[in-house]
Amino acid sequence: MFRGLGRAFSALWAGVGHLLAITIFRTLTRRIIVLNLAALLVLVVGILYLNQWRAGLIDARVQSLRVQGEIISAAIAASATVDSDVISVNPDRLLELQTGEPVSPLSFFDPTLEFPISPERVAPLLRNLVTPTRTRARIYDQDGLLILDSSNIYARGEVLRKLSDEQSGSGFFLFDWWNAMMSWVPGDQFPLYQEYGADEGKRYPEVNAALSGSAADIVRVDSQHQLVVSVAVPIQRVRSTVGVLLLSTAPGEIDSIVTTERWSILRIAMVAAAVVIILSLLLAGTIAGPMRRLSEAAERVQTAGNARAEIPDFTDRYDEIGHLSGALRAMTDALYARIEAIERFAADVAHELKNPLTSLRSAVETLPRAKRPEDRERLNAIIQHDVRRLDRLISDISNASRLDAELARETGERVDMVKLAETMAGIQRDLAAGRNVKVELETHTSRYAPVVFGHDSRLAQVFNNLVDNAVSFSPDGGTVRVVVTSDAEKVIFTVSDEGPGIRGDISRIFQRFYTDRPDGEHFGDHSGLGLSISKQIVVAHKGRIEATNRTDRSGARFTVTLPRARK
Repeated sequence: MFRGLGRAFSALWAGVGHLLAITIFRTLTRRIIVLNLAALLVLVVGILYLNQWRAGLIDARVQSLRVQGEIISAAIAASATVDSDVISVNPDRLLELQTGEPVSPLSFFDPTLEFPISPERVAPLLRNLVTPTRTRARIYDQDGLLILDSSNIYARGEVLRKLSDEQSGSGFFLFDWWNAMMSWVPGDQFPLYQEYGADEGKRYPEVNAALSGSAADIVRVDSQHQLVVSVAVPIQRVRSTVGVLLLSTAPGEIDSIVTTERWSILRIAMVAAAVVIILSLLLAGTIAGPMRRLSEAAERVQTAGNARAEIPDFTDRYDEIGHLSGALRAMTDALYARIEAIERFAADVAHELKNPLTSLRSAVETLPRAKRPEDRERLNAIIQHDVRRLDRLISDISNASRLDAELARETGERVDMVKLAETMAGIQRDLAAGRNVKVELETHTSRYAPVVFGHDSRLAQVFNNLVDNAVSFSPDGGTVRVVVTSDAEKVIFTVSDEGPGIRGDISRIFQRFYTDRPDGEHFGDHSGLGLSISKQIVVAHKGRIEATNRTDRSGARFTVTLPRARK
């Protein structure tokens, strides 16, 4: 069951991600703007959701109403007058009381000390104290009967003041829509405010509590979700509660303050959103714009055909875009260089194969017309020579064409150049002995081990090509000298011979199919790819190969420099 729910959730998440990818996050510019606005939205929503400041306003208003109620109740109590300065007990009053009748402590004494709350005497005082605060004040007697309400104050049967009804709404639909939406913001859960009749004062919990002698407060919301804070304060005369003063705020008084602050937050958020959008567009312009140009240039490279498409140059930037631009330009240049090299290689191969094929074709076409045996033998020898030449060319071309792929695919390892030189020198020494040529090896060891990181078989091929060429150019009784040295940064080995030296153009010595063979060798005995392959291998090992003529005597010297492997 849980596995099925997990798969369903994964599928739903993947669907949502795909929908966002093809809509909101379709471009990098949209993604930058949306994510930056999302961060701002989370901050604004968090500020609007927090209710600590709203709760602080409620507490402050409750305390204010408590102090205001105590002052007003004391003023109401002090407004009563006493007709005599002597307090005497009236026994007839005790007899007139019926069983169960509420008794005021003052009623056991002089009746003139009984504290009736007279609306005519209290209304002007209540009006003067309550009007500046825009607070509704109601006075209830001991039985919970409404004596006076500041929203409808009468004196001698005439209305002194009638508070105007609060207008609902601000008059602007956007403000009203915003306030309606904010009313649904999660917050404290307050009970619903309800108006009771004039004789139902005790149904208010705070009034009922105040009749027992202690002040009480409660926070409610009306039908429009507006806060109403009520505080009930007992009206006492000589420690006797003769009534209750109920103070309540106008509906929405605190909400209007909160709404004003929320509007201030919203205005700041709108300004911040505008700044975020502008900065996001500028950021997208520095990222998405160059990325778009680079991708378009890459597409042009793919569809350019023989034309050379240029990658935009942003290498003056020191960020990732500049690095990417430089990498793409280098990759494109290497790609075009490889394409041009392949084209040249194909042209050279076609040219080199055309010569033996032309010779072979001529010999084959002439062979049927040859009458004398010696002519037929000479033509057969030419055919066999051209076939061997073609076989050698095709083998060397095949090796040269797959050399890069093999070097990239094979894993390099640490190679001791002294051991490699000793092995290859031993092999070449036996082969050179048949031509009366000596191969000598010298190693100059130091505290830096002559070790390189690479492919031992390919480095052995370079060593073999250079020594074989040196042996082939050496005269009878000549010497080929191999020297291996190393220092802290590089390993060097040189191959020197005592032949005639390089007689042609030294700068072309490593070109494909370039040959400068000794006079005694037949044309076509070598493919001309040996030195080219050797250079290709050395360059793949991040080294270099150089060819010079000896200055101490006749002969050629080839120097290979490779970076030394570090531990």
